[in-house]
Amino acid sequence: MAKKRLIVIGGGAAGFFCAVNAAKLNPALEITIIEKSNKLLSKVKVSGGGRCNVTHSCFSIADMIKKYPRGASFLKKAFHHFFTTDTIAWYKERGVELKTEDDGRMFPVTNSSQTIIDCLMQEVNKYGIEIMMNKEVKQLTSEKGQWTIDFANGTSLTADYVCIASGGYPKPAQFEWLQKIGHTIEMPVPSLFTFNMPGNSITALMGIVAENVTVKINGTKLSEQGPLLITHWGMSGPAILKLSAWGAKELQAMNYEFKISINWLTIYNEQTLKDKFQQIRFDIAAQKIVNRNPFALPQRLWQYLLQQSGIHEDMRWADLPAKEQNKLIKNLCAQEFAVKGKTTFKEEFVTAGGIALNEIDYNTMQSKKAPGIYFAGEIIDVDGVTGGFNFQNAWTTGFIAAKAIAANAAL
Repeated sequence: MAKKRLIVIGGGAAGFFCAVNAAKLNPALEITIIEKSNKLLSKVKVSGGGRCNVTHSCFSIADMIKKYPRGASFLKKAFHHFFTTDTIAWYKERGVELKTEDDGRMFPVTNSSQTIIDCLMQEVNKYGIEIMMNKEVKQLTSEKGQWTIDFANGTSLTADYVCIASGGYPKPAQFEWLQKIGHTIEMPVPSLFTFNMPGNSITALMGIVAENVTVKINGTKLSEQGPLLITHWGMSGPAILKLSAWGAKELQAMNYEFKISINWLTIYNEQTLKDKFQQIRFDIAAQKIVNRNPFALPQRLWQYLLQQSGIHEDMRWADLPAKEQNKLIKNLCAQEFAVKGKTTFKEEFVTAGGIALNEIDYNTMQSKKAPGIYFAGEIIDVDGVTGGFNFQNAWTTGFIAAKAIAANAAL
């Protein structure tokens, strides 16, 4: 009997995970990974500053799915098949220990993404999985239960099963070969990006982190809390990146031109801060405002906020006029900034959009439109905020596809 063949399109996290797990679950499968570039596992390599943020230490499905702006209800079902606990155990079985950082992100104890790459490559070699590089897929066609994959260089391959794990595409035209096999595409929009503020004086504070701020996008319900990083082009950090993910579609519709309000002191609003100011002025009346920053803000940020409020360096707390005080309170609790444009956030770039979820069976990751075609990873309309959530989607969907393909091939 001829061996059944699986071709995995995409040499990233989801593609590798599907290939190595299918090989383990059904050693009789002949498996090939196809990659269109000359690099394998490139996002794994650069993620988390080269440390690879493998997953997140969240062990409740209900809590975990709150981290996915798109695809939460699909993953709620899929996570029952393979979850964070399974990811940790899978790597541990192969000698890779993960550690948890204070914010919940999980990394290999080696602090090197190479550890994850080596682990996946070892599995590929162990099961004799073939890898082909520099092969761009042009079209998929099926005949008598077999799929033919035509490549841009004029060659082709046939397979019984195809797992598409080619990642997100920024341009709708890049999905054409998938539309031709009957799939609907949710329009791709960028997610996880930083905010540009050209010409704004705050960029002089680049490198400063405010540990806990609330950022709102004016005129919307979008609001996030967390650390904020000031950069030489604008703002970044978890609070901004979460906003960019949740607001991916709305912000694109605004052409990335909008206003944000920042509360630098999340525990106060303008009224409660006004009350607090009376107490501060009584307690430290004789001290210079610039030297006594009672809110533990970074000193340069405090000086900047005083300047923006028209408060002179020599002024003491006792002498603060009402007008300047009100301005400072406003700047501390609701400072406005104009955003014009976005910048891709380093390696964490994610595309929201992809294959419509109602066309995929969450129990198997098989296409409901084209039998024998499976999906894994970012090609489907699922995306998470930053923190290991996009990788967990890759491991989960890759594993489910592998399990289903291995079982089908055994029939």
